[in-house]
Amino acid sequence: MKMLHPNSLASTLDAVNEAFFMGRALTNPERKKITAWIAGRQGLKGAYRGMFAPTPRDLKNGIRLFTGERVVSGAAIGHVLGEESSRALILLNGSSPMAREALKRSNRGMLKALMSCETPTRVRGFYCCGTCTAALWRHLAVGGLEHSKRRLEAGLRVLKTYRDGSGKWRRFPFYYTLLALSEIESKLTMDEMRYTGSICERLLKRYKSKSKIAKRRRVLLEKILAKC
Repeated sequence: MKMLHPNSLASTLDAVNEAFFMGRALTNPERKKITAWIAGRQGLKGAYRGMFAPTPRDLKNGIRLFTGERVVSGAAIGHVLGEESSRALILLNGSSPMAREALKRSNRGMLKALMSCETPTRVRGFYCCGTCTAALWRHLAVGGLEHSKRRLEAGLRVLKTYRDGSGKWRRFPFYYTLLALSEIESKLTMDEMRYTGSICERLLKRYKSKSKIAKRRRVLLEKILAKC
């Protein structure tokens, strides 16, 4: 599987996420090459708050989240790819000097945005919209930014208020939110997964095709149900 897509940060991250999600090991040369390319996009034109910049193709065509939902807003594309890039660098080679420095510079702008709405005793775990918030949680779930556990707990308390009664949430993209929840260890996460368990059982019967997104959603639903 081709990992690095020089014309698309979204496609590169999708390949990286696929490898981690499906448990495929990456070679050290692959890790180093991808780490260097992603880190090199920090702060370039179009980067959201100094994070990692989408390519012109990403901005022109829009992107799909790992779970298939489309994102077309330029600001949302920049923010989601920034959070996903940060997460990828941590998982790929978080201890390398290049990754550490790129992450350090990238985090400044995002932390400033979060802290502008916080107090010394109250952190912020919700950002902008449901899609951007789930992307933030995926970054926090691997230890990114500061006070990651506190921010996740705050965000999950907000998520509960958006329940729509059907097993889903208002404002939050269903599968991408499930993906984030599947990576967070918390009692609050378990509460949300139990809340959505019944609809996950029904949806699991739907995904019988062999398309990439259908396979991912099927595996994700199985993971959620196993945790319930």
